[in-house]
Amino acid sequence: MDTSNVYDIIIIGGGPGGLSAALYGARSELKTLLLEAGLLGGQIATTTHVQNYPGSIKDCTGPRLIERMEEQAVEFGAEIAYDMAQEISKEGDLFTVKISAKKSYQAKTVIVALGASPKMLGIPGEAEYRGRGVSYCATCDGGFFKGKDIAVIGGGDTALQEAMFLTKYASKVYIVHRRDEFRGCKSLESRARKNPKIEMVLNSLPQRIAGTASVEGLEIKNKITEELSTLNVSGVFLFVGYKPNTDLVAGLIDLDDHGYALAGADMSTKIPGLYAIGDMTKKPLRQAVTAAADGAIASISAEKYIDELDDKQC
Repeated sequence: MDTSNVYDIIIIGGGPGGLSAALYGARSELKTLLLEAGLLGGQIATTTHVQNYPGSIKDCTGPRLIERMEEQAVEFGAEIAYDMAQEISKEGDLFTVKISAKKSYQAKTVIVALGASPKMLGIPGEAEYRGRGVSYCATCDGGFFKGKDIAVIGGGDTALQEAMFLTKYASKVYIVHRRDEFRGCKSLESRARKNPKIEMVLNSLPQRIAGTASVEGLEIKNKITEELSTLNVSGVFLFVGYKPNTDLVAGLIDLDDHGYALAGADMSTKIPGLYAIGDMTKKPLRQAVTAAADGAIASISAEKYIDELDDKQC
């Protein structure tokens, strides 16, 4: 078999996890290809300021951080192609990543880094002010709202937990929920209600996020009275759920009940040579730094797998 056009590693997804995997793969002198369907960076590419990634300097932006990651991976020899993977299959020891009816790539290993997408409400102002006061990550952006009033939208465990976390920074946190009861556990609700910085705004539906250069208010409607009012807030955090981008591997690897990929400590899946990393996997924390760590682990695991594969073929 002619393996001259076969990659050692194909990485699908160009966020921090995918770029980290590309760096580690290329630096180990493995023939490495990263496939990205759109723009590199994933969710962090929409972040105007990055404070919680180790080594990020003052005024570091998401796009600039990703640009440096890309430069570093390419410098060591990683290839980047802007193609959308349509299908992954394996025959013998080789994977085929299908791009179209006429185009595909082959590799000894595949690392899938497709991320997860926050569910959006779709209200006016949400998309316009994303990264300018609208956020889906308290850990990422909470520090930008020191001494300010903010709103948290949601009624589950995540919304309650993140609201309490945000009280470390904000002067006041409104929790806006469409029902009169929370879906989160009672102990979390009890703690949130006892927090003097938190105010519950129940039976209320977000209508519009207002502002000029950044968020200046959240318009809400009371479901019972239908009265409209505005919360004068500088930030709106939405926690109405995430959707893991695992459609490409559904039916190929194991997923949990919420659709997140199940991967081992070495990022391996039930298919030898296929690894899943980053926000698409079941994990306790989804951050750029954890995705980057996953990428490093997966590449090292892939290198060991390739060595064993080559030994077997000798």
